[in-house]
Amino acid sequence: MVFGSCAAAQGLFSMDTTEDGHMWEGVGRLEISGQAFCTGALIEPALVLTAAHCLFDPATGLPVPEDEIQFLAGWRHGRAAAYRRVRTAVVHPDYDYTNPSETDRVRNDLALIRLQHPIRNTTIDPFATDTQPKTGARVAVVSYAHNRSEAPSLQELCQVLSRQEGMLILSCEVDFGASGSPVFSFDDAGTPRIVSVVSAKAQANGQPVSLATTLNGPLDSL
Repeated sequence: MVFGSCAAAQGLFSMDTTEDGHMWEGVGRLEISGQAFCTGALIEPALVLTAAHCLFDPATGLPVPEDEIQFLAGWRHGRAAAYRRVRTAVVHPDYDYTNPSETDRVRNDLALIRLQHPIRNTTIDPFATDTQPKTGARVAVVSYAHNRSEAPSLQELCQVLSRQEGMLILSCEVDFGASGSPVFSFDDAGTPRIVSVVSAKAQANGQPVSLATTLNGPLDSL
């Protein structure tokens, strides 16, 4: 998010056209108070999955009013496939924005946003969710970021480096704006399913990595 978290340039494919972004239109930009943005993804026609910390004002530590949040599905160069205001936003009950422990924050860094009106568009399909992938599994991230805020980018050359108590460590590089980005695994037919949500960037053994919140447990709590 532009308030502080995460995808960088290695292995990124910028989806600048509608054809490029085919089947990824359910990923969109979350506008926060007209000052910052995160990434979110539809999991039902009226439900968007994102990171909990996206919904807090870093200057005050307070939740951002729901009427100051907007979801722009498939945002690309000044236009969105669908625009929706937010009815309600709910963060994981155990998420604490002020918790000094990064591990504890990442573990519960999940939020659901209910839109004022469902998105029912033949070009925008919600994504199914799935259980957390195994260590070594291939994953992909679709995200926006501060230096590529006008079109989504796909990073397919990622893998799960390790799993630690509700948190995934991924080889995907991330940057400001990509907080809340969906992490996808693929079934045998190549259908993407959301298995995690990007929370933060970090380093492991001197290499850039991303930290992601698994859906097992936290999503059920929401």
